[in-house]
Amino acid sequence: MKHLDWSDIRLFLAVAEQGTLTAAARAVGFTQPTLGRRIQSLERSLGQKLFQRTAEGFLMTDAGQALLPAARRMAEEADAALRQLAGQESKLTGTLRISSFDWFSHYVLSDYCAGFLKLHPQVSLELLTDNRLLSLARREADLVFRLQSFDEPDIAQRKLMQLDYGLYAHFDFDLNLLSTPEKLSLISMDSYFSDLPDVTWLKTHFPGAPIVFKSNSREAQARLCLAGLGLAVLPVRMANQIQGLRQLPVDIPPPPRQIWLGYHQDLRHQHRLRAFIDFMTEAPNVVVD
Repeated sequence: MKHLDWSDIRLFLAVAEQGTLTAAARAVGFTQPTLGRRIQSLERSLGQKLFQRTAEGFLMTDAGQALLPAARRMAEEADAALRQLAGQESKLTGTLRISSFDWFSHYVLSDYCAGFLKLHPQVSLELLTDNRLLSLARREADLVFRLQSFDEPDIAQRKLMQLDYGLYAHFDFDLNLLSTPEKLSLISMDSYFSDLPDVTWLKTHFPGAPIVFKSNSREAQARLCLAGLGLAVLPVRMANQIQGLRQLPVDIPPPPRQIWLGYHQDLRHQHRLRAFIDFMTEAPNVVVD
């Protein structure tokens, strides 16, 4: 048996986790034929078939299942070494990968990124708008902003800011209609997020009003609201930047939510990460717990 190449093990893991050659090639940045040849080369080196090719995808053989735990340990050790090296960087240079959900990246984080880059032009920022919970341990992102606290191990986190929500309609909305819920139409989150506090608030305050549009995108909700198709609960930091929307008066506003930031503890001494967090926490409209 030949000496194992870590890069081949990384490719084996990609196929094992993705299940298809197409998805794995996309994840590692290879073409599908190249990845297929590398997997075949690894199998020849080991003298074992690691995958069974089927119409549905790649299924691991017993040999593949036996290799998987050791391969994952190798990946974890490699990721840990890279994080520790990155955490020792002292110069305010290099790339910082930041991840958050779509509307917060667009309407809030992009302004902070612009201000930070004016102060630190030698730093490069990558802002990923992704609703997936990216892995900080695998450095899919260096710094993550999200609407829930982190329960992963070895993650440093803090509560960054409160997000207020309001009830919005098209600018020409007739306020007298608020007293007749049955004549209103509502715009809300999709069924997967039906237990969110603002969704419950909307249903409670306007019982009997039909929900005519549901989406997991706040920006899509805002566009339908702007078109005059209904009332929507929207983040104030976003909706107040959209010309043509008006915030409606209510006795009890929708409940606020908290933004959390998190990063892996191995990166806590990285200067560009610390500088960006300090810039965020010292900026207006940010309250740190």
